[in-house]
Amino acid sequence: MKLSAASPALILVGGVFVLSAMDATIKFLSQTNHTLVVTLGRYVVGAAFALVIWTHAGRPAITGAMWRAHWVRGLVIAVSATSFFWSLTVLPLAEAVALSFFYPLIVPFVAAALIGEKVRGTSVAAAGLGFLGVIVTMQGAPAAAQSPLHYWGVAAVILAATTFAVSIALMRARARSDGAPIVGVMATVIPGLIVAGPAIAFAPAPRLEDWPYFLLMGVLAAAGMYLMARAYAAAEAQQLAPIHYSELLWASLIGYFVFQEIPRPQVLIGALVIIAACLWAAWDERRLAPRGLETGS
Repeated sequence: MKLSAASPALILVGGVFVLSAMDATIKFLSQTNHTLVVTLGRYVVGAAFALVIWTHAGRPAITGAMWRAHWVRGLVIAVSATSFFWSLTVLPLAEAVALSFFYPLIVPFVAAALIGEKVRGTSVAAAGLGFLGVIVTMQGAPAAAQSPLHYWGVAAVILAATTFAVSIALMRARARSDGAPIVGVMATVIPGLIVAGPAIAFAPAPRLEDWPYFLLMGVLAAAGMYLMARAYAAAEAQQLAPIHYSELLWASLIGYFVFQEIPRPQVLIGALVIIAACLWAAWDERRLAPRGLETGS
């Protein structure tokens, strides 16, 4: 079946799987390479693809003001990526992915603080339910003697989710004025520049035999984002959003067959609670959207 003939939902399922494979590649590379090097590799390859898209869009002008505005977001993205990549070195793939689902519940509060968006009561309740899911996910964790860095890994995922939510709010503030091609370039070039210094100064160079996997990481990232773009160009976001949670299935399967990881029951139960909270918040947002349009708010 040709890609153009596939349903948007099926295309997005493929995109989520490809991005799950990218996370697994990052976890594999992080076993033998410093996290800073893996993060740098991710953004070097990502910048190459983003520059191709920017060039295809006619090379829209990037002003000094844009560089200054995006520098803060680039720093936030670099922190988010480095934190999540490091968490994959100490957490099972499915557990890290399950905890990362928490980020949509943080976005309303970050957006309220940074760009003045109003926080609804449902957002507060959904965030509370999602935090309960995080607590459930943490139950049954291995003892400190078995995995002394486990809870540090959990903290790293929460930090990654929080900073990613900040980057989403900052993106909202710039996307309309700067356009998608510029936002995409800034979101890869600037984090790469920020990570490059520490990576060169403190991390050993990647092993020669790992270079094909660095290339694979970049190809998977580009392919996954392309498939997501194709899917969202053909269907409404509200129809496709729940499909993103299939990432937990792919992460569990990849973790089991590649890394011999078996998710704890608490991880799966906690993930379901977090997913339910996210879907509740998304449903409430869709319910109120028509009302907002009618009132001009």
